[in-house]
Amino acid sequence: MKILVTNDDGIYSPGIAALARVAKKFGEVKVVAPDVEQSSMGHAVTHSRPLSYKKSPIEFQDMEAYRVNGTPADCVAMGTHLWKNVDVVLSGINMGPNLGNSMWHSGTLAAAKQAVLFGVKGIALSTPVGNTEPDFAILEPFVERTLELLLQHDELALYNVNFPQDPQDLVWTRQSVRLYDGTIIPGTDPLGRKHYWFTVSPLEPAEQGTDRWAVENGMVSITPLRLDLTDEDTLQQKVAERRPTDQ
Repeated sequence: MKILVTNDDGIYSPGIAALARVAKKFGEVKVVAPDVEQSSMGHAVTHSRPLSYKKSPIEFQDMEAYRVNGTPADCVAMGTHLWKNVDVVLSGINMGPNLGNSMWHSGTLAAAKQAVLFGVKGIALSTPVGNTEPDFAILEPFVERTLELLLQHDELALYNVNFPQDPQDLVWTRQSVRLYDGTIIPGTDPLGRKHYWFTVSPLEPAEQGTDRWAVENGMVSITPLRLDLTDEDTLQQKVAERRPTDQ
């Protein structure tokens, strides 16, 4: 199995090294990741300047690793171009959760989505970060269990996986869709210039059976996703409302 590993935290993140170590148990691994952090980049792609890549000086246990001057989606494009017939793209392990509404702007998930757009299975993996880095030694057995589950079939699929800091079990979930309160926090830099931080907080508790609920209760959340964003119920309603003369 050919496994391409990427992320949005950058080639130097400990999360991508942990993921590459586990992925090596399942096949041949190559790492292609951004040269700098690209968090919350979403599904941006670079079209106004050329991309380049360089071999990374980081040791990935004898795996080839390259850094790209682009976004997570760019890295998947570059990786699948340089390495033909990739079977799966693993994106992560992101330093920070990608739950609920955060899927919309996640660069980690965007890399997995880009893989699926290319006809390759995509799996995004994330974990919360507190005052210290995640303990990847605790997470790695659950990462392995997750990959055993999701890599056993060859079908084209997209998954979003989130690990709590101390996992107890794996559970299938759906996306938590809740309204959020967007907040702008003003501040000043050392030169006295104004700057602003944008942050959000959920307005409602997580629904049982969702990704947020699972992680809050110590379980690994595995959410199957799709690229088709069509609201089927509304579409069928609108089609039914059309008058015969409008057909």
